[in-house]
Amino acid sequence: MEQNATLTKDKKGAINVSTFSQKIHSYLKHPFSLLVWIITILAALLTAASFVYLVLYILIKGVPYLRPELFSWTYDSNNVSMLPSIINTFLLTALSLVISVPLGIFAAIYMVEYAKKGNRIVKFIRVTAETLSGIPSIVYGLFGMIFFVGVLKMQLSLLSGSLTVAIMVLPTIMRTTEEALLSVPQSYREGSFGLGAGKLRTVFRIVLPSAVPGILSGVILATGRIVGETAALIYTAGTMAKVPNNLFASARTLSVHMYLLSNEGLHTNEAFATAVVLLVFVMLINMLANFVARRLSAKNAEND
Repeated sequence: MEQNATLTKDKKGAINVSTFSQKIHSYLKHPFSLLVWIITILAALLTAASFVYLVLYILIKGVPYLRPELFSWTYDSNNVSMLPSIINTFLLTALSLVISVPLGIFAAIYMVEYAKKGNRIVKFIRVTAETLSGIPSIVYGLFGMIFFVGVLKMQLSLLSGSLTVAIMVLPTIMRTTEEALLSVPQSYREGSFGLGAGKLRTVFRIVLPSAVPGILSGVILATGRIVGETAALIYTAGTMAKVPNNLFASARTLSVHMYLLSNEGLHTNEAFATAVVLLVFVMLINMLANFVARRLSAKNAEND
């Protein structure tokens, strides 16, 4: 058995080498294809190298200045503690996702599963979502300052900032969820209907679980944008460096904290240390979301 397995593996390896050599030979016969292939490889290497360089630069500049004083419960001008900002970032991100994720998912379900093909309302929503995705965050900040802070009298608060960034990431969640739902094979729906399941049961028991990895991708993108947002939050959430007592109190997030420290010019090293914590925070969120997506995909494969 082991010998047969080895032979099979060798044969597969020979086939792979032969296929690769055929591709190289084909590229040599078509110089333009070879040029495009080289450019593609160089672009991939440049992207990976840029990512590695940025991560290493932040770690080298920030890790030496991570000291216990930066994680004190109370912020002052001496310790410039980031702990209140870390807690505020968790609170604002969670509140924003609680608002935006259900709205985005249900809007996508309506457009894909319930709206008729060619519906003008759906076309209008898609154009609007794509337009909103390209608007600079400072515009959202000015809107939040005028509407939530001014008109609704919410003041510079955690709630104002959460509502503003929820509107900002809503198009991303809605469009990625829509694409995830469209990628689910139509045969899944037909099979469910054939077994007697209704529309609602089919959507929530068959379609949505199959689209979870794509939906999580949108949530990851939204989370990254919320965590890294600065301009919109300065005008809506405020810059108070303490944990808010309620939703109507001002709150400074990590990105705002890092911006203010670097802008003052007195605590540049602490700003790099804050960037390290922010980087780790984003990477942990991505790893957790990818882990959940893999587990759900494996579970759906077992059920199939």
